[in-house]
Amino acid sequence: MRALVLLLCAPVLLPAQSPPESSPPAETGAAEAAGASIFEEVPEAAEEGSSRTDLNLLGVVDAESGEARRNENVQIDLIDNNVLKEMNKRIGVTATIVEEFEVQSNFFGSEFGGSPSTPAALPFSSARDVHGSLFWTHDNSIFRARSFFQVGDVQPARLNEYGFDVGVPLWKGASFTLTGQQTRNRGQVNGNVLVPKADERTPLDTVGDPLLRLEIQRMLDAYPDELPNRPDINPRALNTNAPQLINNDILNGALSQSLGEKDSLSLRYGFTTQHVEAFQLIAGQNPDSQTRNHDARLTWTRAWTPRTETDYTVAFDRVGSLLVPDQSSFGPTIMMGGPYDDLGPKSNIPIDRTVNRYRTAAALRHNRGRHNWSFGADIWRREIIGDESNSNRGQFSFGANFGNDSITNIRLGLPSTYIEVIGNTRRAFRQFEGRFYAGDDWRVNNRVSLNLGLRYEYWTKPVEANGLGQFPFGCDCNNVAPRFGFAIRAGDRWGVVRGAYGMQYAELYPTTYSSIRFNTPYSQRVRVAAPDFLDPLQGLDRTVVDPNGRGTYFAFAPDLNAPYSHQYNFSWEIPVWYGWRVNLGYVGSRTWKLITLWYSNRGRPVDGIEQITATLNDRRPDKRYFDIRTTLNGGRAYYDAGKATLIAPSRGGFTFETSYWFSKAIDLGSDYTSTAAGDDARDGRGQTEFDVFHDMKSLSNFDQPHSWVTRLTWRSPELNAQPGWLRASLRNWEIFAVALVKTGTPFTVSTGSDGPGYGNVDGSGSDRPNIDDPSILGRKVKHPDTSRARLPEDAFSFIQPTEARGSIGRNTFRKDGIQNLNAALSRTWPVAQEARLTLRAESNNLLNRPQFAEPGKLLTSPNFGQITNTLNDGRSFRFLLRLSF
Repeated sequence: MRALVLLLCAPVLLPAQSPPESSPPAETGAAEAAGASIFEEVPEAAEEGSSRTDLNLLGVVDAESGEARRNENVQIDLIDNNVLKEMNKRIGVTATIVEEFEVQSNFFGSEFGGSPSTPAALPFSSARDVHGSLFWTHDNSIFRARSFFQVGDVQPARLNEYGFDVGVPLWKGASFTLTGQQTRNRGQVNGNVLVPKADERTPLDTVGDPLLRLEIQRMLDAYPDELPNRPDINPRALNTNAPQLINNDILNGALSQSLGEKDSLSLRYGFTTQHVEAFQLIAGQNPDSQTRNHDARLTWTRAWTPRTETDYTVAFDRVGSLLVPDQSSFGPTIMMGGPYDDLGPKSNIPIDRTVNRYRTAAALRHNRGRHNWSFGADIWRREIIGDESNSNRGQFSFGANFGNDSITNIRLGLPSTYIEVIGNTRRAFRQFEGRFYAGDDWRVNNRVSLNLGLRYEYWTKPVEANGLGQFPFGCDCNNVAPRFGFAIRAGDRWGVVRGAYGMQYAELYPTTYSSIRFNTPYSQRVRVAAPDFLDPLQGLDRTVVDPNGRGTYFAFAPDLNAPYSHQYNFSWEIPVWYGWRVNLGYVGSRTWKLITLWYSNRGRPVDGIEQITATLNDRRPDKRYFDIRTTLNGGRAYYDAGKATLIAPSRGGFTFETSYWFSKAIDLGSDYTSTAAGDDARDGRGQTEFDVFHDMKSLSNFDQPHSWVTRLTWRSPELNAQPGWLRASLRNWEIFAVALVKTGTPFTVSTGSDGPGYGNVDGSGSDRPNIDDPSILGRKVKHPDTSRARLPEDAFSFIQPTEARGSIGRNTFRKDGIQNLNAALSRTWPVAQEARLTLRAESNNLLNRPQFAEPGKLLTSPNFGQITNTLNDGRSFRFLLRLSF
């Protein structure tokens, strides 16, 4: 009772360690029996706390899951959850059956393979003697195969990873663990870019203004001096190379101190940094980035009685992200409309953001008979400080318009639109979050276990520290999340039956609401139709914001709150034959109130006004603004998957596991990763501002009907009865292989222009064409030799300016799927009584099978239907040496 009083009196509370397992124990699966994977693509020191997707770490590969190395020429802005989104589109998701929704964790997105939230408390660890390891990994271009489209030899590149981990006892009751790792990647990125042909590299002769000619020429000079060298795939395709530098540094230290029989302290500090000098196949194409993370926490744990334990944790986490244009950048972003690659970086660059999170948590665990009770709470204070962009550098958009094609307009210097944000966009937001929970793991009898839990979560309204903007929505304070699970051991012949249900709440991302920074009176997003290329703002003073001036307005629904998901699953694990087991299961979710951005106040048909780009702003209903972009809970998502897994017992050193799942994912334009900012905002934009649900409902971006993964491990036997020379030659070998096969993810065909004769001329470039040949719908467009025949241009037609939308739906075609094999071979030698040396060779994409990207999908573009890139790299080998002691 005294422990409970202390817990409730603490200013804040949260879980620390997982409650004792309540469900009937399952037999060890093949993957578990095999021990840790011999792949080590994910940095070891980064696995705890600072994950690949949390920090957007570049160059990390989960080879054990069957993932191939991504083609680095598919650029990612290392901010928000962009790495997760890229992985979902490239690899897809993994149907995951969560056997128990532990009450101290949030499982939003876990049905897709996402990790649940991590409890705040640190575990106590002790070391009786010195132990640890040293390792070095080397990857070199001489061991890599060319990618599918590469012209010429593989360019010189190398990657070195090296690190250590060591645990030592200090004084009485104290131990210290230190881990560190560095990655030095000096890579060469190969890729296809669309560049002007030899006769397209100067302004047209009809351009008489010498200053305009100079500016057009400067723009065209941003493309490489090399001429197109892959006319077989596109008359303007150039395959070229560019260097990329990635430096990762990770250091974690943990101190554990016993304070007697009942108390202990655990302290940890972690530092992670990544520096990327991005590749520039085209001058200024990608931003350089710097990411820094500090993570510190302290946990006090007390065992009040043998059955009752509490912990109290305080933590601080800081993530700093800086993305800046390369010095070779042209200046403003230039959207070329399809015939050439755009000149970058994207319009959201530069970004200078710091996120501070202060966390206080406590938890109580009590065992009483067949019940394991757990109570806890967790309070966060979040600060988001910095300056972010939404065309702050300016953005020109060229396209088919004014009676010309895109290339003609580029060479004439006739952009369709210009967008720029002026004024002060630096902001400092503050927000509180809280979670409280109670749960019981109840072992009803030797056959039946129940898991019961209830969580309460809240998010306060964000506040700008300097009063620069007010949000119309209030506290999201009514989020109650029940969860329930059961496990029934039906007997030796019938195995174990499990089921679980949980309601999970997402977070409200800071990037979702920080778009308020672009509103008047402190800043203004100006949009000009048919602008002058030399003076797009027509003399407007960029240093002065007119509080009554016309601009894009970012609005927020007054009832904006966090999305939530109902997750449920059922599984039956059955012993079938001599230790072989089959696991049959279903997992599903229904997600409501997903965040989306709706574009309204678009240009509409108006009697007496010609429907052309130049009259766009005259045809908007509310003349005070250009676009009105409203952030609201306008999305829903549905997911269902059936999964079957076959697990073999470990025999003769062999372990084996294979899984197949059939799934379907549908949404209304936003999914569980959506932030309603950046690419999410554009991807979720309907063709018109009316009947958006009907227009956007389709398969999700990561939908894959069929998926199959198989893992196989072999460890050489001890051979104790064999001669010494034979034992020395054959012992301590290990072979591992994983095969991944998946259907490709979907993509959408767009017109590529909002101009008259192509789109509806409403100012939003989300138009789709009409489908004239419905027989091609659903086709897989997966190889460059057949892509144009599979996606023929004459199967589509453009809409008329007064038509609201095209007839083709979103995500109606599929790109190439995944057929990947990763493998590794290792051997371990004892080098001293307590030391071992391991040498390992690993191959990624062993069969060198390309995973082709989606084809050109803009109907106005000359490369429509052509596949010009791969999503994965060619076959590679790398080598690791580890000394463990």
